[in-house]
Parts: sequence; structure tokens; C-alpha cells
Amino acid sequence: MALTKKSMELGVLAMLRKNDNPFEIIARYGVKTAQVQNWDMSNLTEAFAEKVKTDMKNAGVRLAAFWAGYTGRIVWNSADGPATCGLVPPDLRARRIVELKKAADFAGILGSPAIITHCGFIPENPRDPLYVETLNAIHEVARHCLEIGIDFWFEAGQETPLTLLRTIEDLRLPNLGVNLDTANLILYGRGNPVDALEVCGKYVRNLHVKDGLFPVNGYCLGREVPVGEGKADFDTIIRKLYELEFTGELIIEREISGPQQAEDIMKAIRYVRALVRKYKK
Repeated sequence: MALTKKSMELGVLAMLRKNDNPFEIIARYGVKTAQVQNWDMSNLTEAFAEKVKTDMKNAGVRLAAFWAGYTGRIVWNSADGPATCGLVPPDLRARRIVELKKAADFAGILGSPAIITHCGFIPENPRDPLYVETLNAIHEVARHCLEIGIDFWFEAGQETPLTLLRTIEDLRLPNLGVNLDTANLILYGRGNPVDALEVCGKYVRNLHVKDGLFPVNGYCLGREVPVGEGKADFDTIIRKLYELEFTGELIIEREISGPQQAEDIMKAIRYVRALVRKYKK
């Protein structure tokens, strides 16, 4: 069943580190696109941005988006995550707003179309005062992005798809989008990516191609596994993306290190390329 002539470009997620050039490695995977992720605030300088641009150009790699981290305690689980992740925690919010604005400026120098970040466990109840406070914080960052000519994309998964949709609607800004992580919804027990595309698919701008298993207790995340070995239905996901006339990038992410990471990334590239060919005219 072929759905559109538009192909989907594959890329790989790269971590920015000083004295490191991840783009040469990405090029060896046989892709020409990357998302770059940063958690080191000292990297956010004009000089380092120029180095990154040069490294990308020399490797023949194009930037899909800039993934912006922040400082402060972060616990990646469902127990302590609500009090530590994103712009939800009141005690961490102000500093992270500043950091995300700085990341947006850095992304602008890179020529990135957007920044991406986890906004946190956005409250389900829109009448919750914490929801309003979080919305105001996101608006401040996203508005700054708009002023410098880039988008603000939500890294999905810590909130339900419905809450994410409501948040975007309530913010009423033209530069909002979603980086749909196909594993996060599963790992956090928030749903599955196929259903998420039904709810907020029109806002999806990039995909993190990642796989996982659902949680088996109420306090910990599920387990990430290689693409194709978990609960993400990539065949249906790719088909639905074509139906939505998705024009963004499919970014392979594997959150381990070492030789196994490289092996799993190559397998994921082959697996997803086959699905893209299946549904492309």
C-alpha cells in the first residue's frame, strides 16, 4: 500500500561534547542527518556553535533539530520525575527557562529549525495551578524561540498525548511542534505511539525511533530494547506518518554506549529504511 511520493529522511541522535566530533561517526552510518543533544551549558557559546557547524559541514551532515537539556537534579522515573524533570518543578523552573533560552540562541547560530526538550510531567488537570505555571514557563521559552525565528518542539512521553495536545492548544503559538519519541510513551506507561499519532499527529515534526517495553511496577520506567524488539508498532507508525503527510526526519536513538549501541543503530537504520520503502510510491 503506497501512500505518498514524499520520502522520509533517516538520521541519528548525536551528543555534543567538547573535543569530540560525533558527525564523522554519524556519516559512517550512511545517513546525512542528525539531531544534536546538549546537557553541558558551557557548550552554549558562539565559538563552539561555529565549531559544530564546521564539523557538520565537513562530515556532510545536516542538522534536523537541537535537543536542549538543562541543569539541576533529574530522575528518569515516574516516582521522582514529576518533581525533577522539565519546567514543572517550581524550584528549578526559573533557571531552566534561562538555560533553554540560551540553548535557543545557540540553536539559532547553528541554523537549527527548532529546539526540543522534555517539559516534564505536565499535570493532567488543566485547572491545577501547577499546569498554569508550567504553561506560562513554556510560553516564555517558546515565545523567545518565535522571536528569533525557530520552533519549539516538545519531547513527548512524560505527559499523555491528550495533555500534550491541550498544552499546545492552550499556548496558542504558531511555532509549536512535537518530537515524538516512539519508546517514551511506552517506557513511562503513558500510551503507545500509534494512538499518540491519532491525538497529536498533526504537530509531529521529528521522530525519535526508539523501542521499549512497558513498566512492570508503578515506580520505575519500562526497559528500552533495540528497535523492532519492543512494543512500538513501527509498521503502523510509518504508514500513519505517510497518511499525515509527515515531512520531518526519523532520528534513530539508542540510549546505551559502546559497540552494541553502534550495532543496534545500524540494525535500526536497515529496519526503518525497509518500512519507508514499503510505503513509499
